[in-house]
Amino acid sequence: MKKVLNLFDFKQKVNYKTEILAGLTVAMTMIPESLSFAILADFPPLVGLYAAFIMGLITAIFGGRPGMVSGGAGATVVVLIALMQSHGLEYVFGAVAIAGFIQILVGLFKLGKFIRLVPQPVMFGFVNGLAVIIFMSQLEQFKIKMNGEYTWLTGTPFLIMAGLTALTIGIILILPKITKAVPASLVAILVVFILVLVFNIDTKQVVDIASVSGSLPPFHIPDIPFTLETLKIILPYGLIMAAVGLTEGLLTLNLVDEITNSKGNSNRECLAQGAANITNGFFFGMGGCPMIAQTLVNLSSGSRARLSGIVAALTILVIILVGAPVIELIPMAALTGVMIMVAFGTFEWASFKALSKMPKHDIFVMLVVTFITIILHNLALAVLIGVIISALVFAWESAKRIRARKYVDENGVKHYELYGPLFFGSTTAFTSKFDVENDPDEVIIDFAESRIADMSAIDAVNKLTERYLKQGKKIHLKHLSPDCRRLLHNAEKIIQVNIIEDPSYTVMGSSEVS
Repeated sequence: MKKVLNLFDFKQKVNYKTEILAGLTVAMTMIPESLSFAILADFPPLVGLYAAFIMGLITAIFGGRPGMVSGGAGATVVVLIALMQSHGLEYVFGAVAIAGFIQILVGLFKLGKFIRLVPQPVMFGFVNGLAVIIFMSQLEQFKIKMNGEYTWLTGTPFLIMAGLTALTIGIILILPKITKAVPASLVAILVVFILVLVFNIDTKQVVDIASVSGSLPPFHIPDIPFTLETLKIILPYGLIMAAVGLTEGLLTLNLVDEITNSKGNSNRECLAQGAANITNGFFFGMGGCPMIAQTLVNLSSGSRARLSGIVAALTILVIILVGAPVIELIPMAALTGVMIMVAFGTFEWASFKALSKMPKHDIFVMLVVTFITIILHNLALAVLIGVIISALVFAWESAKRIRARKYVDENGVKHYELYGPLFFGSTTAFTSKFDVENDPDEVIIDFAESRIADMSAIDAVNKLTERYLKQGKKIHLKHLSPDCRRLLHNAEKIIQVNIIEDPSYTVMGSSEVS
């Protein structure tokens, strides 16, 4: 029973008034964003609201920490646009379920900690690219479908759409300077909504895109062939969505940790995300992940418990069941204005200030990730390429740090004192340090300030040893750390390693490691 209580954080002291108000505020800000992202991907808007409800409820109860808010996020929706265009909505549901399964595996194998491997320049590029995609996608709302093709609005319809969008943006910018009691985006939507209704303004509305009237999310097995060919189609999208969702989610978790001075559980968050996305795939949801903007709204409203997330999710469900006729009348200009401000808020403007202080290779990584994100709309691939480039740069810089201090002692023994890591990138520089033909008959290589890191390093050490032995010279390895000795010992079946025994230190020459 105590484990159950701890699971739901019932032991935590909860300010019910604060949590309920925070939940209502989050719901109101999540609805326009979920609708906009669904429309962006050409999904039925109701699919976005179902995702907001399912993701919000499951992760609020089982997620990695209180205070985080999940829903139909743009980061994951962008990944699915190409699949929607090529194969349709049913394949999207299959990919969302696959993504959830992958995320559960990540949580079960406790791989959430690997988010730490994403460098800051990669994150700058990822976030900036996402912001540009969101902004550019809003321009599509200034088009209308005629004779099966989308054409730009012109004349009065364009001016009305642009004016209402500008009004929305203006309210969002100005209202926080007057009061922060209510979300500015919510007020902007209501003002534009009332203005359009009162003056009977003819402009695009949600109902022009699709109906959001609905019931409880229905159980539905994706209508796709259960074949290997289908798996080949949806698996890449599932992998990308899982990676993007976990990246976004775990970064959000780290942000909440910093704000609240507490510690979340990354692996538990992976499990909750996975369960929520699997449920989405079978209940008409577009899937999603934690949403940074809504999480910050939640925290700024005073929430520190799980109740606010539960309230937000249930509020969205109530709106789906009884509030659809009103939501369908929301002007698209209002949602477009909200999303433009989301794009501006998402962009890391601080990255420009950091350009003068960042190393050139970090600037290069940030720009590469940004352009890949914008051009390919593939956030996971952009992050992966950024991480690989950063790792290669690190390997290159580390490879140049291998050094050797050389001297001959009074007994005629030549010493090589190594400094820096010995790994695949530094093996060539390591080998070049030694003058095998001209060295005396006895040589000592001291690893006190170095470390054998991988199989390439083991191979390099073994080949160097063989060169000395062929010259009839005695070679000693001194100050090998326990993990280095363990690597050498484990490599015996793969690489021939010769070890020599010495009274005072471990050396290479025979077949045993002490």
